[in-house]
Amino acid sequence: MRVLITGANGFVGPYVGDALRRICGCEIVIAATSKDGGPHPAFGQVEELDVTDPAAVHDAIARHRPTHVIHMAAVAALSAARADPRNTWRIHVGGALNVANAVLDKAPDCWLVHVGSGLVYGESAKTGRPLDEGTLLAPIDDYAVTKAAADLALGALSRRGLKCVRMRPFNHTGPGQTEAFAVPAFAMQIARIEAGEAPPVIRVGNLDARRDFLDARDIASAYARAVLKSGDLAPNTIFNVASGASWRMGDILDRLLARSSVKIVTEQDPLRLRPSDLPCIVGDATRARTLLGWAPEHPFEDTLAAVLEDCRARVAQA
Repeated sequence: MRVLITGANGFVGPYVGDALRRICGCEIVIAATSKDGGPHPAFGQVEELDVTDPAAVHDAIARHRPTHVIHMAAVAALSAARADPRNTWRIHVGGALNVANAVLDKAPDCWLVHVGSGLVYGESAKTGRPLDEGTLLAPIDDYAVTKAAADLALGALSRRGLKCVRMRPFNHTGPGQTEAFAVPAFAMQIARIEAGEAPPVIRVGNLDARRDFLDARDIASAYARAVLKSGDLAPNTIFNVASGASWRMGDILDRLLARSSVKIVTEQDPLRLRPSDLPCIVGDATRARTLLGWAPEHPFEDTLAAVLEDCRARVAQA
């Protein structure tokens, strides 16, 4: 197997590299690419590749002749997608189409594993029921609508022969994730307070939203299993990657605070107190369990502990 990864410099990239070697075998050849190339602790070297440049993408596919592409290049955070919607469309939709067309032109037998998002279901989550792959896509923000557009565009290209697997991961976290995301944002605040760099108060907004969380290692193993099992799949298969359970954000913060070495209080910030647009999001990953033999392996409480330890180490090194 020869697997080309886009967006390899992102948070999930190293986890995917580890999962591919563990699940697909050490003989696998990985071509790691990202917009910013250079040395990388997990991959050795990451090749520079801007997925919004169609000529560069065609060249990369032609040179590497991959058997599989895991397309993860994306605007990672919702806030960044909101700040520059035009760029988000360019990366999420234009980038996905560039990769897909290059695969069709230069490596038509290659499988494209596209990493979308569980947020594409949007308003449909208000039913309160777990969301399966047949749920109506009803995205509510720039991040989700561009992920949905790319997802649907690749589905249409499958009619032209694209061998595509469309992954829809729900929330995930782990060591190495940035403070643009809720769990490491909580953990970094705690780590800074423990280090004496901030007063022992965390100001919070609405913590009643409930989200389906996974460990990043479990997300990565789903992608690797999609690569391993691709020959058994029908092109254009869609997989949710989710735990099937929801965590209240306030409970996540409480679990992290319980692990703190100092007493920390929380205070509500009136500027942050707005109701969640989507009070509860839970995914149904029965299809991935059945067809990929995938299941979450890492208890989320252990993931929270690992994130807090990572944040403590980052604060100590700063």
